[in-house]
Amino acid sequence: MNRILVVSDIHSNFIALDTVITDAGSFQQIWCLGDVVGYGPQPNECIDRLRQFDIICMAGNHDLGVTGKLGLWDFTQDARELIFFTRHNLTSANYDWLQSLHENTLEVGHGVTLVHASPRDPLWEYIVEREVAKFNLEYVNTPVCLNGHTHIPVIYRKPWDGLKILEEPLRVKTPIRLTLDRMFINPGSVGQPRDEDPRAAYALIDLDQMTLTHHRVQYNVEATQAIMKLAKLPTRLIRRLRFGQ
Repeated sequence: MNRILVVSDIHSNFIALDTVITDAGSFQQIWCLGDVVGYGPQPNECIDRLRQFDIICMAGNHDLGVTGKLGLWDFTQDARELIFFTRHNLTSANYDWLQSLHENTLEVGHGVTLVHASPRDPLWEYIVEREVAKFNLEYVNTPVCLNGHTHIPVIYRKPWDGLKILEEPLRVKTPIRLTLDRMFINPGSVGQPRDEDPRAAYALIDLDQMTLTHHRVQYNVEATQAIMKLAKLPTRLIRRLRFGQ
């Protein structure tokens, strides 16, 4: 089986990432939609783990904030604090790896485009409603666009024979055909879910069947929180992991 592991918004949560990789089983490649770092306590461990695989990785706004390619005025105070924390702790090799990530959008074949936020604004725009998805259709040339940034798993679908954009939840372990409609699919966040479900989120694509299946997996949230406390990271960032907010 030719499978792709799709992850997004890991945010330096190594325990969540490692749990996802174990839970996913066998796969041939990783497609990462950005924000490998930021918010969490273990940026080097996350990057080292990802670099063990054949990976295509997009740059997220936090990744570019760490490397200095993006100004910090649009980040929250907590986010800025973690950007400085990450800069201070990253190895030079992992800093260079972040510098090399794909920016903007990337067509990866199989009728799929990858982007961190949206095709219209690859770093900042949140696709959180049907009208935003509709306006972004003209900026992508493939039937399917995988995006992250919101930390919320969802599908925005435009049937080939219809005019309206449909918003649908991404249901766990329910394969979705990728050849029927035009779609934006957000797999949710590995390291900081915000849909009130603290479990790590990811997706698996079966390239033979051209299906995408959403998965959730429980990881040791308390262990990540303990590492964050030792690093004296902001209390709000520590607490939110427990509630998936």
